[in-house]
Order: sequence, then C-alpha cells, then structure tokens
Amino acid sequence: MRNKTIVLLIGLAVMAGVTACSKKSDQVAAAAHTLYHCAMHPQIISDKPGECPICHMRLIPIENNNPQVPASGAVPDQATVHLAPGIDQQIGVAVTPAEMRDLSVPIRAAAKVAYDPQLYSAALEHQESLNFLMKAKAQGSTDLVEQAESTVHSSELRLRQMGLSDEQIEDIGKSSYNPADLILGSKKGSLWVYASVFDYDASLIRPGQEAELSSPSLPGKTYTGTVFAIDPVLSNDTRTLRVRIRIPQTDGSLRPEMYLSAVIHARLGKRLAVPVSAVMDTGTRQIAYVLTGPGTYEPREVQVGRRAEDYYEILKGLAEGEKVVTSANFLIDSESRIQAATQKAVGAQ
Repeated sequence: MRNKTIVLLIGLAVMAGVTACSKKSDQVAAAAHTLYHCAMHPQIISDKPGECPICHMRLIPIENNNPQVPASGAVPDQATVHLAPGIDQQIGVAVTPAEMRDLSVPIRAAAKVAYDPQLYSAALEHQESLNFLMKAKAQGSTDLVEQAESTVHSSELRLRQMGLSDEQIEDIGKSSYNPADLILGSKKGSLWVYASVFDYDASLIRPGQEAELSSPSLPGKTYTGTVFAIDPVLSNDTRTLRVRIRIPQTDGSLRPEMYLSAVIHARLGKRLAVPVSAVMDTGTRQIAYVLTGPGTYEPREVQVGRRAEDYYEILKGLAEGEKVVTSANFLIDSESRIQAATQKAVGAQ
C-alpha cells in the first residue's frame, strides 16, 4: 500500500512538471512572437525591445501581430486600414464621393498686344485678291478669272499657315474688316493679343474660348477677349504655340507690344473628378483611400488627368459614387504603411 502511494505521488509530480513546462514553453513562444516597431519609422521591426536606430525612440509592441493575417489591399506596401468605431471622427477623417463635374482648366500664359505687319500684309493681300477676282468675273475673261482664283488660293494658304480657320479667313475677306488693328492701337477699337501657350497645354485651346487679360502696368483693369486662331506650328526655341486673341473694344490704354498676362478658360466638359486633397502623390504613383465599410479604408491606385482648379480629373481607379478620404489622409496612409510593414515582417517569421 505504501509503495502504491509513493508511485501515485511521483506520477502527480511528473504531470505537474510537464504542465508547468508546457505553460512556460507557451509563454516563451508567445514572447518569441511579440514584435516591436518604431511609431515614426514603421519599417523598423524588431523581435525584442530597444531603440529605433534612426530616431532613437523606444520601440513599442505591435498589437495583434498574428502571422496568419495576410497583407491586404491591391497597392504594394499598403494595407487596408480598419479603425475602431469613433476613431475616424476623432482624428478628423472626412470623405466625399467621386462624381461627374463640369471641369474648366485655367491656362495661364504670357502675352503681348500684337504688332504683326506680316499678318496685316497677308490680310490686305487676301482682300485685294478677292477684289481682283470679282473684277475678273465682271470682265468675263476666263484666263483672268483663273489667274485671280490662283491668287486667292495662295492668299488663303498663307493665312491658313498662320493658324486661321476657313471661317476666320472668310471674315477677313469681308469689305467691312479692317486689319489695321494688327499694327495700330486705337481708342474704342478692337485689338489683337498674342499669347504663348506651352505645348503640353496646347491641345486644350480651341477658337471661341474666353480669355482674361491684365497688365501690371494697369492695376485693376481686366480685358476680356476671345481666342480667334491658333498657329499650327510650335516655336522650336520656346516650345510654345502662339494663340491669337481678339479684344473687341478697348479704352485706348493698350498699345502694340505691351506685355500682358493671359488666362484662357479651357472647358473639359463633364468628367469624373475628386478634390485635389483626396489624391496622395508618392512620386511613383497616386493613391486615394476609399471608404469600403464602417471604419474601413482601402488604398487604391488611381490615374489622374488634368487638374481643374481644386479638382483632379480621374481617368482610372475610381467609380462614380465611391467615397474617398479628403482629410486626415496622411494619418490613414501612415497606419496603412505600418500595418503593411507589420504583416510583412510577421509573415517572414
């Protein structure tokens, strides 16, 4: 009986020791899986406490570092952010939907009041060739008519090379048109202004667009004109395109060769757009954070088009109605990078 009691006690002791060792090993394993990171530099991950080698801040434990959690989100090195209820309001997160907007791009350019004897001569030549054709037809001479038609064709070609459209050439051919405003400034008369538009904006310029003009030498004065013609050939030296703007009436304060500042309003029409603050440019890509559920923000790579005042045209990456973050993006982005770096580090363990 005594021997049985001794054997039983030994067995209980062994079981207790095994349980204690098991608990201790679990604690050691849990400690081994505890990772630490720098709050300022999320790429710094360590398996033990210490300091950040960059900023020397104390490393803090990473919460919920489950190695089974994969990195989420379609953007490399970014993860979908999940915030506890109420946290997004506390940090000032604001969202707005991507929607169709009537966008207008203001194109700013250096300009000057025209002094263009070349176009003046071309306009006079065209008017004279039309008068010659009219007289030839009145005389009924076939040879004279053919010669006059050839002269008219040549004058039209010269005007087209200067960027004038068929409608504008027709306007110049009218007897009421006076090309003197190309070389002289007159009170209450029309003026031509030439604006130099860079090649990357040239595709947006169209005849008929409104332009606002001002001069530092005439503070408080603004003149409104209309794009009349666009030269077909870029300047090889400045990589700009000359845009001819016509001001219907002036007060005589503008003189030939006077420098001006021009703003041409190029309308894009209805386009999908988001506020500029919704797009984060990393240098290699543009990212927007999309609200996909309560407290859930998904990083989305987007392709932007033109900037129209406070909005970006969206070419790819967003659909109409999707809500994007417009405030506290940097906090969301920081958390996204931290979670992505954490998940990557934990998965490598």
